[in-house]
Order: sequence, then structure tokens, then C-alpha cells
Amino acid sequence: MEKILDIIEAIAHEKNITKDHAIEAFKEALINTAKKLTSQSSTFEVVIDPSSKTYQIHKVITVVKDGDASLQTEPDSYISLSEAKDFDDTIELGDQLKEEFILENYGRTASSNLFRELEYHVQRRIEQDLFEKYKKKINTIMIGIVNRIDAEDNTYVEIGELKGVLTLRNRIKGEKFKQGDTIKALLRYVSVDPHYGLFLELTRTSPKFLEQLMAKEVPEIADGVVEIVAAARIPGERAKIALKTDQMNVDPIGAAVGVKGVRINAVSHELNGENIDCIEYSPIPEIYITRALSPAITQSIKADHAAKKALVNITSDQKAKAIGKNGINIRLASMLTGYTIELNEVEGMVDRQQESAADTAETGKTTDISALADLFK
Repeated sequence: MEKILDIIEAIAHEKNITKDHAIEAFKEALINTAKKLTSQSSTFEVVIDPSSKTYQIHKVITVVKDGDASLQTEPDSYISLSEAKDFDDTIELGDQLKEEFILENYGRTASSNLFRELEYHVQRRIEQDLFEKYKKKINTIMIGIVNRIDAEDNTYVEIGELKGVLTLRNRIKGEKFKQGDTIKALLRYVSVDPHYGLFLELTRTSPKFLEQLMAKEVPEIADGVVEIVAAARIPGERAKIALKTDQMNVDPIGAAVGVKGVRINAVSHELNGENIDCIEYSPIPEIYITRALSPAITQSIKADHAAKKALVNITSDQKAKAIGKNGINIRLASMLTGYTIELNEVEGMVDRQQESAADTAETGKTTDISALADLFK
């Protein structure tokens, strides 16, 4: 079996695994084959010479003190000190005696065993490489083609070398897929199943999926100029996303929405028409909660930062907006901020006409410079 490394390199290239992993698989196959030809309690090591591209198998026997329990449990791997000294007086405890094991001496039995072992361990290395490859892609968007849909409405998606599974609970309500459709989904995790083998679990309902879609549509988010602080979703209905930036000349909301809403509309379209509210993050919880409850206008907020609870005073005409249809708005605000929000109805009405008039008056005051005329006479 000279130049065996050339064969191993060819296998690595054919199976698309690294050379190091192919060599590891070959070593394990040699050791397991040697054990099958002798005994499972034997210990072997494999030495590979890269220059000559050959290998050697050594049977290893460790010297232990007389009466050691391992002499009974693994007699082929250990030898007592007194027995070892019969061969060499210089031997000490812990020394290892090595004897070359010639695999070729066992003929066709060795060859067939080695082939089966090598095939098994190479396949394990292929699966390990795929597992590590896709593990690094967790929480990123995967694109695949629908292969089939089973009786339980689970959607199977072909993604590269593996198969992805999009279960019914990970699908947006109302979505329907058919064989041949190209879909986008977030890689939730990589799993190994005794029946299906290595597969990818996908989701389209996670808030992370919304964040990744936003990053693909908004260059400022992808570049890190605008940061997504948090996102909350009720899949297929409504979502809220909190944004911030450290650059004074960048409007995070404007960047996310895009000109005439083109960016946010593209994300909404991918999410089956899900309405997306973008709000500007604030490190002050009271301001953050106020923005999260928009479009409702609050009167005042008292927040318990330790208990993560907030009491919001709100007028009767704004209460319905704060709650939202089926409680969606207040649920999303709570999910986004991490605070349990309680509404307290107070007397009064929000007069938008008065607010508008006040804003106009304030604008008039700040733009009227006639009072400064005397300074320039």
C-alpha cells in the first residue's frame, strides 16, 4: 500500500473534504481494522510519513505496576513492570512498548475491512464538515427550492448539499408553497436526525428573519451605520423595529423606509404583506416606550426599571390606538421594549388642532427676527 496518501488526497478532492480530515478518517479506519483483526482491547497508533507518502501501524503496550486493574480489563494494551523487565531491565513505569503491525499480512480480509471502515469514516467527516459549514450560517437567510410538501404541511427545501425543513409553525400564517417555488427563510439551527440524517431547520416567523431582510434591503444597516436594537413581530400581521445611529447626519427611520417607502415595502412584500413600524431607539425607557406605542399619543409614563413594568397614562381617544386591533400594538410594544405595559385611562382629549396652532406659533416666534433689528442700526 505504498503512496497511500495519494489515494487519500484523491478521496478528499472527490468528496469535497479537507485533506486533514481525510487523513484523520484514514487513521481511524486503520486503527479500527487492526482492532478487528486482533482484539478490541488492543491499542494502536498510526504514523504517516509525508515525504514517502507511506504509513506504519504500531501496536502500543503500556507498562504498569504489578497488580494494576487494567491488566485484567485490557490485557492486550498493558503489561506489568516485572514481566516487562524480563525483556529489558531499563524499562520503567509508564514506558510504552511498540511493535509494528503489518496489515498486508492479513490479506483480503484486511483489505475488505479497511475499505468498509474508510468509507464509513470518510462519510462521517463529510457530515462533520457540512455541519460546521452550516453552523456558521445560523441566523442568516438561506435561499432554496421547494422539493416537496408532506401530509403534515411541512415544506422541504433543497439548499446546497442539504435539505431544509420549514414546518407549519415556522411559516407565516396564510402562506402557501408549491413544488418548484424559490423561497427565503432564516436558518434556525442545524440538526441530526436518526431517520433524516443531517438537515436544516428553517423559519420565516422569527424577528431575526425581519432583521436580516432589513439588512439586505438597507445598505446603512448592512454597513453598520444604522443599528437594529430590537425587533418584535406577530408574523403576517404587524412588526415593530427599533433603530439607532451614532452619526448625526443620518436619519435611521428615513434610511430604513427609503424613498417613497421602497425599502420597507420590499421587506413587507417578502413577509406576506406584514405591516412594519420603524421607531427610533432611545436609551431612556420612558421615551422608548412612548415611541413604541405609536401611533398612540401618551400623556405620561411611570416606569419601574427594576421590575421592568411601565404605567402609561393615556386619554380615552388614544387608548384604542395604543391597544391596537386584538391588542397587537401594545403586545408588540411590550415585546420590543421588554417592559410589561399597563394603560391607565385619564380624563381629557388630545386636541390636534391646538397642537398644530401651537407649533405654528412657536415657528413664528423662532423665525421672526424683527426684534433684533435695533442691533444693526
